[in-house]
Amino acid sequence: MAYYDLAAVDLVPPLPLRAPSSRVLVAYSGGLDSSVLLHALASLYVPGLVAVHVHHGLQPQADQWVEHCARFCSDLAVPLTLGRARIRPDDDSGPEAAAREARYALLREELRAGDLLVTAHHRDDQAETVLLRLLRGSGVHGLAAMRPLSAFEPGRLWRPFLDQPRERLHRYAEAHRLTWIDDPHNHDPRYARSWLREELLPKLRERWPQADVSLARGARLAAETVELLDALAKQDAESLACGSALSVAGLLRLSSARRHNLLRFWLRSQGFEVPAAGMFDSVDEQMLSAPADAVPLIRWRGCELRRYRDRLFSMEPLSEMPEAFGVQTWERGDTCILSSGCGVIVANEPPPRPLRVRHAREGESFRISSSARSRSLKNLFQEAGLPTWLRTRVPVLELDGGPACIVGVASNEAWRGMLAQSSWKPFWQHGFSGLESPLELR
Repeated sequence: MAYYDLAAVDLVPPLPLRAPSSRVLVAYSGGLDSSVLLHALASLYVPGLVAVHVHHGLQPQADQWVEHCARFCSDLAVPLTLGRARIRPDDDSGPEAAAREARYALLREELRAGDLLVTAHHRDDQAETVLLRLLRGSGVHGLAAMRPLSAFEPGRLWRPFLDQPRERLHRYAEAHRLTWIDDPHNHDPRYARSWLREELLPKLRERWPQADVSLARGARLAAETVELLDALAKQDAESLACGSALSVAGLLRLSSARRHNLLRFWLRSQGFEVPAAGMFDSVDEQMLSAPADAVPLIRWRGCELRRYRDRLFSMEPLSEMPEAFGVQTWERGDTCILSSGCGVIVANEPPPRPLRVRHAREGESFRISSSARSRSLKNLFQEAGLPTWLRTRVPVLELDGGPACIVGVASNEAWRGMLAQSSWKPFWQHGFSGLESPLELR
């Protein structure tokens, strides 16, 4: 019979529901907080428990810390997984943020579908996070700070100590005679969070003893507000959706606050970084209010917004097209690799006839049938509603020395006849916003 540690039972809330086969991965730095977390979960005989330690290499003692973590896990009979982060010393985000991003990337790699990642963030951490985001001018999503349970694909992220003060974790560690690592970075005033922890918060607590409680309560209230704002944004997104884009006219009918709320939700739902508030004013002025025939562009790290007619698109920054697109012959294999950033054409088998593959050329014309006159690609692109930034990236396939298929736009009799007489099924895989992918070549 297992005898549970009553102190651990009192400290750790019930685990979220999970599948019997899923694991519980503890982000274990070796510090006091994560040592208490790992010890408490081990004392509760949580099945599938695994400790994950990330070696950042930022401190000379990092190798010794690995040895300490290995001994601690061995004493608890908990398996330990070690990950090594590579952090550039000149990273623009600074060593603190770079280490955090690298750590979470490695933790995500360790997760399997349905696993639960557990971190030891506590109420003091929550107070620091709220203050940092206030000072950085974050909106309500930022002030909602950390949530007790959130999605963290391919699993979930659980923070069971968010309501606990660090003092209580310290008492637990002393009562159980735990040993832990004290990272010098945690006391270095060069880092914003450390300065808040060492300098500002102690003064706030002298004047307002309940400062941590109040800041944590503010985060919970902000989280409730975020739920309401996201529910409203979801409704607006559904009503204004034009495929993967949003209607410009519909956005302009919304109030400024409601429109910006929708844009933030839309960007987050696609995995893009939400820019500073001033960027949305630029979207209003330079993009949404631009003439209907304009093709404005606004870009920030990892994302760009483009407009075509009444549609607003968000996408990863497009790579520059090479000056010389080149022409290649495709007669063997079931894959044709296009110019950089333009994807590939894949098929169930090699083409039935040798094909020349290139990209569309400016001023080019195309004859759809033998009885019709040639038409400019520009007009065909406009009729197909193809955004301007995709036009030079669209593959053109030639038969008998001339264009036979403008992918997603038009094809001629020779092309359609070849497809009808064979079992060949080609598709363009590209990933461009505003165009179906994979797109069948017809």
